[in-house]
Amino acid sequence: MLPKICKFLQSEDGPTSVEYAIMLAMILMAVIGSITFIGMLTQGSFNFSKTEIERTFPDLGV
Repeated sequence: MLPKICKFLQSEDGPTSVEYAIMLAMILMAVIGSITFIGMLTQGSFNFSKTEIERTFPDLGV
């Protein structure tokens, strides 16, 4: 088992897979951050629309 681990670490595959894992983690952080930011903007827009509809049509009881 130990010789296989040493061979993997000495080859180019070990560092390359680590680099890909780090790039994937950074891409996922950017995607999650973007989705969160867009979600907050959308929530603010919907809250503004809800407030304006309630103010314009107070009899609807929304």
